[in-house]
Amino acid sequence: MILQLAWRNLWRNSSRSLIAMASVWCAVVFAIVLNSLQKGVFERLVANVVSFYSGYVQVHSAGYSAEQTLENSFIYTDSLRRAVESVKSVSSAAPRLEVFALASSGDKTRGCLTTGVVPEQEDRITHLKSKVTAGEYLTDSTQTVLVAEGLARRLNLGLGDTLILLSQGYYGTLAAGKFPIGGLLHFGSPELNDQVVFLSLKKAQEWLDAPDLATTLVIMPRNPEQSIQTAKQISDALPASFEVLPWQKIMPDIDEHIRVDSASMSIILGVLYLLIGFGIFAVLLMMFAERQREFGILVALGMRKSKLAVMLLLESIFMTLTGCLGGMLISLPIVWRLAEHPIRFGGDFAEIFERFGFEAVFPATVDPGIFLRQTIAVLIIALVLSLYPVVRVLSLKPLDAMRSG
Repeated sequence: MILQLAWRNLWRNSSRSLIAMASVWCAVVFAIVLNSLQKGVFERLVANVVSFYSGYVQVHSAGYSAEQTLENSFIYTDSLRRAVESVKSVSSAAPRLEVFALASSGDKTRGCLTTGVVPEQEDRITHLKSKVTAGEYLTDSTQTVLVAEGLARRLNLGLGDTLILLSQGYYGTLAAGKFPIGGLLHFGSPELNDQVVFLSLKKAQEWLDAPDLATTLVIMPRNPEQSIQTAKQISDALPASFEVLPWQKIMPDIDEHIRVDSASMSIILGVLYLLIGFGIFAVLLMMFAERQREFGILVALGMRKSKLAVMLLLESIFMTLTGCLGGMLISLPIVWRLAEHPIRFGGDFAEIFERFGFEAVFPATVDPGIFLRQTIAVLIIALVLSLYPVVRVLSLKPLDAMRSG
């Protein structure tokens, strides 16, 4: 009976109930869309910079992160690979030989990051093959190189043209090489798109006179969100002559950017929840004031205050649940649309982002956890505020209520 009364009372004044539900709908939709966009942007940023090149975890010779030179390289052996892959949280590993070099063509010269890779192993981690927009991917025996589109454009080079690379070899000698361009790459990060060159690890070792050496071992964890834990486990499995770094330490600026932005989002959501609370509380006050005489009559006729309080609480629960479910249903197609067709900016706004090395694309992520967390947060706020009319009813004096009504 109490359930039926609560549901019927909710629709006695449908305008008031719909206004309350609409405020909850808007709150849930705004919170979900905003949070989904934020997480989607962070995931794309990490994907563009971390998973597309640096990897989630890197293994170096101790001291390499402070001084990134060939002198701080290490001998890559099968025993080292097995030791890393024996860690349960590791999905795969790929060696690299990385040096900074001068890329030259005619009278044009640009600085670049030249990376020797094992093609198949590298593709399993960074999906490098999918970045090839023209030409062919590398093989272990190939003599060609892959050049990022931005760098190729700056040097006025295309497929089949010759790229000259100049760097310092392992023994301090000049390392010079002429390499035909076998493919062009496109990265989501403008910074990567303007400076990277890939060649096979064997060819890089030959060019730099560094046989069997590698500067970096890139690790793909089974769960990318647990990069820090994976790095700790790998560090425990390797000798002290190696350093193991998660991407948060390799790229602290990006990690700091995400932390600051997350803190800002928490403040925005806090203000949003505060506004939601005021809106719901105003509706509850109006509802109690309009029905105060009714409550006084019911108590005077013998209805227990506890049952009346339960009925009011159920009305608030029905109203809030309906609003939350409606908000989830409304926000789902919006988030799905933003995930499939991200917001893209152009012109000066895009140039500002590219100057900082970010792509001016804002996708959303369809994460069920976001829907659930934001809905529960709004539901808790509404239920806490619903205690106000409950407390007022429990302390209600029937005669005063009927007079004031």
